[in-house]
Amino acid sequence: MNNVVRSSNHSPLQRRDEDKSSQETLLPAVDIIEESNALKLVADMPGVTHETLKIELDNNVLSLEGEIALSMPDGVSALHAEVRGQRFARRFNLSHEVDSDAITATLINGVLTLTLPKKDSHRTRRIEVQAA
Repeated sequence: MNNVVRSSNHSPLQRRDEDKSSQETLLPAVDIIEESNALKLVADMPGVTHETLKIELDNNVLSLEGEIALSMPDGVSALHAEVRGQRFARRFNLSHEVDSDAITATLINGVLTLTLPKKDSHRTRRIEVQAA
């Protein structure tokens, strides 16, 4: 991953997984990709819909929460059931590099993609050299 200049050695996104107390809460797999002008967070959340997905930003902590609720059709009962509703949750600390007002999110086929633009002051830019 290409590093950008930072005031410390911390990543622009740091895991903050505090949901380990509940065994029913799953930690979705997440990839974080750094581009020159943004970070992309891609989370695997199968079965989560946009209606059951909640994304919040509070005090630079980005929270992702979702639920899948599996129900049986009327008149049907399960003889054996291992698949049931689950909760997904992840938390990340955002650095000062992220423009929190410009974050966007899309959910397509159970894959959540968050685009976290970098502030202009943290974007890579080319400086042209002038001939004297």
